[in-house]
Amino acid sequence: MAMADQKNEKPARPQGSQGGWLSRIAPGIRNAFVKRETPENLWVKCPDTGEMIYRPDLEAALWVTPSGHHMRVGAKDRLKITFDDGEVERIATPHVTEDPLKFPDDRPYGERLKAARKATGEHDAMAIGVGKIQGQEVVVVVQDFAFMGGSLGMAAGETFIKAAREAIARQCPFVIFTASGGARMQEGTLSLMQMTRTTLAVNELRAAGLPYVVVLTDPTSGGVTASYAMLGDVHLAEPNAMIAFSGRRVIEQTIREILPPGFQRSEFLAERGMVDRVVGRPDLPAMLGSILKTLMLGRARTRAA
Repeated sequence: MAMADQKNEKPARPQGSQGGWLSRIAPGIRNAFVKRETPENLWVKCPDTGEMIYRPDLEAALWVTPSGHHMRVGAKDRLKITFDDGEVERIATPHVTEDPLKFPDDRPYGERLKAARKATGEHDAMAIGVGKIQGQEVVVVVQDFAFMGGSLGMAAGETFIKAAREAIARQCPFVIFTASGGARMQEGTLSLMQMTRTTLAVNELRAAGLPYVVVLTDPTSGGVTASYAMLGDVHLAEPNAMIAFSGRRVIEQTIREILPPGFQRSEFLAERGMVDRVVGRPDLPAMLGSILKTLMLGRARTRAA
């Protein structure tokens, strides 16, 4: 047994050989084969086709995939691609009382807000920018779906009102890019009140004779659709954007009918007059510039008369 045990024993590895044969041949070559971490977001999957798209190429294409799918865009990118040469003056959004109802949840509302701010870099679901579109000065508000579903709460309502009054002070048009799942449930009735308050702000713009243009992006729904999203002088929409008040399934269960294909999509609504025109993202700045200049020209003629 002793001899068998000796045969099964493996010779001890010489000192200094822990790096393997490759390191003994050329100690520096080992580092050349170290596994490098690939950034997780270097490739983006197209929701329509499943194709993996190189992120820098997607950014250069304004987040429109080769299949034509318009991916959701955050406030920072939206403002950059909308204004001439990407030059934008950011206007600080108002601060409001947070968690006024002390909303009970499995995760405190305050923590949800902090997480959304960290993820998006924005204070709330709306951001304000001032700049020029095709040479025309304009105040733009962007609603970011990545911030708690772009939900309409007190902060968003105050931001909309501030932007409208900024447009009045500067005597320039007001444009909003909508993207929302509706009112913010953590603020209850206080969030629903913003539907009325934003409508009154639109009336202030009208009284000042200033254009108010809405660009509907995917998705726009709930109380946002029931208020300022449908009060524009002109309504544009990105291709295949979901625009609705309530979900398709809820409507089908309520009316007990199967809705037609493409229902609640921008092309379907454009055919029926709810949307004035569907415009691809690369063409939006030129289209907005043309519309705003025309509307402001009419305002100048009215003043002269």
